[in-house]
Amino acid sequence: MDYMPGTASLIEEIDKKQLVVLRDGRTLIGILRSIDQFANLVMHKTIERIHVGKQYGDIPRGIFVVRGENVVLLGEVDSEIESQTDLKLEKVSVEEILLAQRRQQDERAEEMRAKMKALKHRGIAIAPNADQTEEAF
Repeated sequence: MDYMPGTASLIEEIDKKQLVVLRDGRTLIGILRSIDQFANLVMHKTIERIHVGKQYGDIPRGIFVVRGENVVLLGEVDSEIESQTDLKLEKVSVEEILLAQRRQQDERAEEMRAKMKALKHRGIAIAPNADQTEEAF
């Protein structure tokens, strides 16, 4: 097929299983059903896959509409390779993966607070962003 500029080149990807990485870091896997000129996506039978270490969990999301500006990566999922990957990672329940994700976020936040405290002790002040609280300083 001839070259098609922009999102028109994604027409060939419709009705195929796709992996989408969003700007906020979430990973979605589902069947691409529709796309427009702004790269807005409609995905069907969508799951949100969460990875923590060597574990992963899938949260069913159903039909999912993604605004194009939030898409970082879009690619077709190869079923054969996906089944081989499952051998290296342990699938756990939704509750387990959410708990593991929360623990990982808490550990990262604690590390950030320790770094900020060490920097402040050395006279370097960094303005907090929306994710950081004043308590970190």
